[in-house]
Amino acid sequence: MAADVGSWRLYALLRFFYSLFFPGLIICGVLCVCLVIVLWIMRRHLQRRKKSVSASRNGKDQTVVAFFHPYCNAGGGGERVLWCALKALQKKYPEAVYVVYTGDSNVSGQQILEGAFRRFNIKLVHPVQFVFLRKRYLVEDRRYPHFTLLGQSLGSILLGWEALMQRVPDVYIDSMGYAFTLPLFKYVGGCRVGSYVHYPTISTDMLSVVKNQNTGFNNAAFISRNALLSKAKLIYYYLFAFIYGLVGSCSDVVMVNSTWTLNHILSLWKVGHCTNIVYPPCDVQTFLDIPLHEKKVTPRHLLVSIGQFRPEKNHALQIKAFAKLLNEKAPESYPSLKLVLIGGCRNKDDELRVNQLRKLSENLGVQEDVEFKINISFDELKNYLSEATIGLHTMWNEHFGIGVVECMAAGTIILAHNSGGPKLDIVVPHEGQITGFLAESEEGYAETMAHILSLSAEKRLQIRRTARASVSRFSDQEFEVAFLSSVEKLLT
Repeated sequence: MAADVGSWRLYALLRFFYSLFFPGLIICGVLCVCLVIVLWIMRRHLQRRKKSVSASRNGKDQTVVAFFHPYCNAGGGGERVLWCALKALQKKYPEAVYVVYTGDSNVSGQQILEGAFRRFNIKLVHPVQFVFLRKRYLVEDRRYPHFTLLGQSLGSILLGWEALMQRVPDVYIDSMGYAFTLPLFKYVGGCRVGSYVHYPTISTDMLSVVKNQNTGFNNAAFISRNALLSKAKLIYYYLFAFIYGLVGSCSDVVMVNSTWTLNHILSLWKVGHCTNIVYPPCDVQTFLDIPLHEKKVTPRHLLVSIGQFRPEKNHALQIKAFAKLLNEKAPESYPSLKLVLIGGCRNKDDELRVNQLRKLSENLGVQEDVEFKINISFDELKNYLSEATIGLHTMWNEHFGIGVVECMAAGTIILAHNSGGPKLDIVVPHEGQITGFLAESEEGYAETMAHILSLSAEKRLQIRRTARASVSRFSDQEFEVAFLSSVEKLLT
């Protein structure tokens, strides 16, 4: 009897849900139609507004090309791509109007351009209009202690909306990896859209870290130690990766900076027909006047690291490996060693990170042998590279590694992480000769640094020459040709 009552209740419940199915379907359909109508109205409004302001003084329409780069004043490798891209476009399409959406509202446009010249030795030939965004905090990772990827991505849509409301371009290029803005500018703004991907927001490697319950900077220990939380996060990652693929596929042109990034973008966005590798521009030519022979001014070896002070750069590994080198690997007959960490700080979080690295140096007893150089000028950077024996890089799965290329062009012997762009594209044999070294662990870095320092000056010179010869494919000129070829369909 009880079984019959239970069966009847289940049947009644199923009938109830079935009765709601078609009304629910109709309501969803009506809401979707309303959403499409609202978006169409908004698009028409934006197009009319764009036409009203896009006519030049001689009566002809000017193409407006906009770059979405909220941190254009940060001074990293991504910013070098931005300025070189603008310079290349201005040379080929001087009649166009160029706009940069930026959140650097604490400085003026002129100060941003002066910073680009000071840090990268890049000066634009035509003016650039800056659209200053007030809501950049919406994409700050510190705002989202949990569900960071989703929070930043949704925040980027709101930030993109602010940008679109201020200036509607004809061509929109996301040069900083905010793929969720692409459908907004394409379908609401009516723009032709392109993207330059430095690093996929999510990758199969990130999925593997969570799946294997490994601890990392993007996978906290309390999650990796709990099987249930790991499964929940894996589901979240898979869903996010699916949505990320959908928004990325909206791009009319996709440029990626390395083989590693290409493989991930092809697997996620599935737009191979419009995806090309465009290696980021490295100021190779500027470093060629640095002599390759080792200077004998001071009896010491300088080890230099170049990279923004972000968590994924893993500067802590450099300090730990350096301490191990001093304490365990370096014989007393070695000249004195000094580690110099050179990089940019974007915000207070980065400044706090530098302070934590200083404390780490003190705890390891190497504070006298470790220096931090923050937001230094290009001339200072070049001077340090001219004196360095070894260039250090420790980021796991670095998308490319402009700092790695700069070290090799300047004549330092590079020791990079055995993954990502350095492994697949940069620190590879050239004409059968080695161009540098790769490592992964603290022990591996310490041993390899000791090995490099133990080499004869003649052997180090040979590696320097080979490395310098190999990086010509990453020059500004090669970037200009590849970039213009890729974006041509957006501007014609």
